[in-house]
Amino acid sequence: MEKPVERTYEIMEVCLLAGKIMLQSGGETYRVEDTMMRIAAAFGIERTHSYVTPTGIIFSAEGTEPTKTKLIRISERSTDLKKVSMVNSISRRITSGDVTLEEAMEHLKEIDSLDVTFPFRVQVAAASLASGCFMIMFEGGWNDFIPAMISGGMGYLSFVYFHRFVPIKFFSEFLASFVIGLLSFLFVQIGVGQQLDKIIIGSVMTLVPGLLVTNAIRDLMAGHLVSGLSKGAEAFLTAFAIGAGIAVVLSFL
Repeated sequence: MEKPVERTYEIMEVCLLAGKIMLQSGGETYRVEDTMMRIAAAFGIERTHSYVTPTGIIFSAEGTEPTKTKLIRISERSTDLKKVSMVNSISRRITSGDVTLEEAMEHLKEIDSLDVTFPFRVQVAAASLASGCFMIMFEGGWNDFIPAMISGGMGYLSFVYFHRFVPIKFFSEFLASFVIGLLSFLFVQIGVGQQLDKIIIGSVMTLVPGLLVTNAIRDLMAGHLVSGLSKGAEAFLTAFAIGAGIAVVLSFL
């Protein structure tokens, strides 16, 4: 009786680790649940149940008495779609029978410990370039391209550094948007920039929660009401923080 129970717990650990990595990296709720259930089925546990929210995962497996249930807490979330893709790849290999339970755990632990994000300077450069391009996309003039790049890059830089000191995302987003609004206003005042609204709009796009909004709508359409509403609320708070930071600057003009 001990061996089946121990193996069930090991399978659950693999499923939960895969789900944790995906959820922390920006994966959708339905994708997390589907991946965990497919992994469990590939290892011989056909009857499983999962309940995923942005802050936790509950997973239960039937087949041994009594039914086993485990819960893990998700405290930090980011956007790292490379890890989501890597976990999906491991899941497909498990389903096809190419990976054993022990090998799957090793691969997932390796993925969990990896830092696959781009270097920080590359992220800031990408945010700067994206800000300038968004400004052009919103029908801004080329004279404002450089001011938008600088404002957007400094805003993203401020967001990252503020978040290290203030681990509350709302305040770091508020302060970052405040920096963007202040720099944009200064550029227009000294004559380097011309269209204040276009510079601000292009610069704040790097802070806009696009993935959160997309996942919230997708979860709501799939019937995951709790996850969809909570992600939507998080996206609303982010949008409110960005708007409040800009509004504070404009109110002093």
